[in-house]
Amino acid sequence: MLLSFKSRRVRAVGWAIGLLVPSFALALAPSPVTPTHAAYAAAPGAARDGLTRTDVSFRGGGGLVLHGTVVAPSRTTGRVPGIVLVGGSGPGPRQEYAQEAEAFARGGVATLVYDKRTIGYSKMHRDFSLLAADALAGVRTLQASPGVDPAKVGLWGFSEGGWVLPLAASRSSDVAFLITIGGPGYTPLRTQTWYLAVHLRHDHVSGSLLDTITGPAAHLVDGAGLFPAGGYDPVPVLQRLRQPVLALWGEHDTQVPPRESAQIFQRVLARAGNDHVTIRFVAGAGHNGHRTSDGFENLGGPLLGGHPLGALAPGYADTMTAWIHQVAAGHPPLSSAAAPPRQALTSRAPSNGAWYEANGLQWAAIAFFLLAFAGYPVTGIVRRILGRTAAVPARRPARLLAATGLVTVAGTLLFTLAVFATSGRLGDPVLAGRPLSWLVLQLLAVIVAVATVVTAVSAWRNRRTPAAGGRVRIAMVVTAGAIFIPWAVYWGLLAW
Repeated sequence: MLLSFKSRRVRAVGWAIGLLVPSFALALAPSPVTPTHAAYAAAPGAARDGLTRTDVSFRGGGGLVLHGTVVAPSRTTGRVPGIVLVGGSGPGPRQEYAQEAEAFARGGVATLVYDKRTIGYSKMHRDFSLLAADALAGVRTLQASPGVDPAKVGLWGFSEGGWVLPLAASRSSDVAFLITIGGPGYTPLRTQTWYLAVHLRHDHVSGSLLDTITGPAAHLVDGAGLFPAGGYDPVPVLQRLRQPVLALWGEHDTQVPPRESAQIFQRVLARAGNDHVTIRFVAGAGHNGHRTSDGFENLGGPLLGGHPLGALAPGYADTMTAWIHQVAAGHPPLSSAAAPPRQALTSRAPSNGAWYEANGLQWAAIAFFLLAFAGYPVTGIVRRILGRTAAVPARRPARLLAATGLVTVAGTLLFTLAVFATSGRLGDPVLAGRPLSWLVLQLLAVIVAVATVVTAVSAWRNRRTPAAGGRVRIAMVVTAGAIFIPWAVYWGLLAW
């Protein structure tokens, strides 16, 4: 989840601005293909390492042509089961999952891996229904491939694919089974905020910022429509699954809460009457089932995606292929669950439903802060232009209040947006458990609180000073400061 820009601070601001542009879409056009609705395949590639590779193209959701490769064992004694690989977030070229495809094929399972769509999918737009349609088109394509048993074709999904697979399987009996690795049990927003908190803590961040990111900041970002499909709930779809399920999580998964997600899968599928759910944890593996010592090294790509952390973890591929052959033989294992590993943090919902968390109220408060704090110097300039230079009570503390209030509110919004946009990789030095930028904002918030009290007391003592227009300006900025104090407590600015 790291991005390699020379200046991380410039990168953070750029990403924050990018989040505010709703049309930030990937627009790579598909290459020309033969205009047909049926899948077609090129001649099989020469067998190497006992595998054949056949390029295919097929029409996914909305008629978009997708390109992929069928990797299969070159020597078989009959029809083999098949599996379609559905990747995590991001562009997802098929090469990213070459290790998985080859491991399945070496285990006697024909595998379709395809390039993820870049039309109708972007950083600011997620359509799991469209991705599910792509996956089902892949299933139909693999079912028609030579040497594949059409009744034994399933789906494998990584990370974001854990939201897509159940949706596809719930729509079609063509899906014989499902395997997920790093499948989230919560909404995308709650999953992402857990990830941010875990990685911030790994960077030695502690204190109120963790609560701010997982609470008010997440709630505000989602309410503003800046987090795609943030509220998608996987539970209702999981309740409709009847196919055998193998749900896997890496022992060192730091992008999806493994213990909590496993508990949700187990509980929901059992309640739905699915008796063939196998829950396992891959030792020595990260989010995507690849080798890692702690789940933090060599991360790439924003939001639940990422590049391989190394080779597949020992036993990971064997666990999946053995389970597939057991299901294909008509003997799906009865439900069982391994003991989950220790989880770094417990996730939290972005909102507890309190009245003060309402997005409308939050945005109204922010708008009032910006208007009142910025309005004080602006109206002062206007008064000078008009020649109204009468004495104004508490002028100096009011100026300080307006300046620090404006910087603190605007800075808090930009900082938290940057945390989301850069997956917590701001590059700030951490002092006393706080990134330097956040520590500065907290100090400014203290100044705002003190300036509010001083301005109010000074204005009260000089209440008989004849400057009606000035008193209105003072009243506005003091009112904003007074409202700012509980707002800053809620946002963690005045909490150590």
